[in-house]
Amino acid sequence: MSAVRPRTLKTVTAAGGTSETYDLAVDPTRSTLDTAVRVAKLAEKARIDALFTADLLSFDAQGAIGSQEPLVFVSALSQVTSRIGLIATVSTTYHHPFNLARLFGTLDHVSNGRAAWNLVTSSVGEENFGPGELPSPQERYARAAETLDVVNALWDSWEPGALRVGPDGRAVLHRERVRPIHHSGPHFTVAGPLNIPPLPQRRPVQMQAGQSEAGRELGARYAEIVFTSLATFDAAVDFTQRIRDRAAQLGRAGGLPLVFSSFHATYGATEEEARRLVRERREAIDFEHGRAQVADMLGGGIDLSDVPLDSKLPESLLPDVTSVNRRRGRVDIFARYARQGYTLRELVFAAQDTGHWAVAGTPEQLADAVEERFRAGVLDVISLNGLADPKQHDFAVNGLLHELRRRKIVADDYTGTTLRENLGLQLPTSAATPARL
Repeated sequence: MSAVRPRTLKTVTAAGGTSETYDLAVDPTRSTLDTAVRVAKLAEKARIDALFTADLLSFDAQGAIGSQEPLVFVSALSQVTSRIGLIATVSTTYHHPFNLARLFGTLDHVSNGRAAWNLVTSSVGEENFGPGELPSPQERYARAAETLDVVNALWDSWEPGALRVGPDGRAVLHRERVRPIHHSGPHFTVAGPLNIPPLPQRRPVQMQAGQSEAGRELGARYAEIVFTSLATFDAAVDFTQRIRDRAAQLGRAGGLPLVFSSFHATYGATEEEARRLVRERREAIDFEHGRAQVADMLGGGIDLSDVPLDSKLPESLLPDVTSVNRRRGRVDIFARYARQGYTLRELVFAAQDTGHWAVAGTPEQLADAVEERFRAGVLDVISLNGLADPKQHDFAVNGLLHELRRRKIVADDYTGTTLRENLGLQLPTSAATPARL
């Protein structure tokens, strides 16, 4: 009987999507992948578990470009790394499940079992995939659920033993063990089977981002990891309890899905330095731009130009979350902030971190905040960013990560060869029901 592996916190870092991509694009001597390659190598040396790529499907006039196409991006990074996981964010709203199964399956092959899919349903980009408006959240999540059913069925269409090694060392295909899926649903008709060999992980690790009610339902039913914006400890406890209770009702294994929180850290050598950095960042805010950010956090379509910075938002300006068609989870967070009495100035401050968990302090103080959530069972995966900057790298790796390892919260090394093994996730036992070690 194998020993149960002790629970440890898993770590992720962003691989691309900074404004430096523009600088690289106009430099004929460098690739737009250069910074990401440097970050990937630093992250793997630090034994961070995975690289994460975001996505944005439209041009943002304010300059936020997301990452370049995530699957191409992480496929390139797979060739300069050997152990670190590769997470690509891809929308189900604008992709077909047969293509998604092939794309992520191929990534799993070229990386030798390090692929992960961060599923989103998209809140922008409809102008590039028309005709028509952005589908409602209910429609987007219904399509996402059917997509996952199809993709998982395609990955499972190769039964164990379908591909074996023959006496001469070459592959022997048992065609009777490769079965069509015969899917016919509201959005897709897919015969199958998948036309690439069985994957190293059988299925890439499945993440899902979305905090709205529909998003939580999808995560509870399918996700192995949910990516969340949980600014406070109480919010983390509430979210984790709700989604895991629902997952248990659906027959999922205990402890699933894992909770992944983005961690916006402001490091200081002393507490005073960290406070000064926060103060300086706030003093540099363009509050007119900040008003636009808050309006966007509240779903857009509201005018905050006449609201004094140190006044609360009138109830008449706050949207009914169910009437908003995009990013309902984020809208809910900022509407609650406003109803709790945040002034517009305080909402602008919060918008700089887009509702994510933000902590300032020394590496030891940040480790205290992380340990509180980890010990409470409401944090399983955390982001450690800024590795491209030497000072931030020193604080994150030699400061916070070192301290978390000293406390036995983060493992010292990779524990397997695949991302699934390193995250402590067993192969799924059936469609939409992953098991945990």
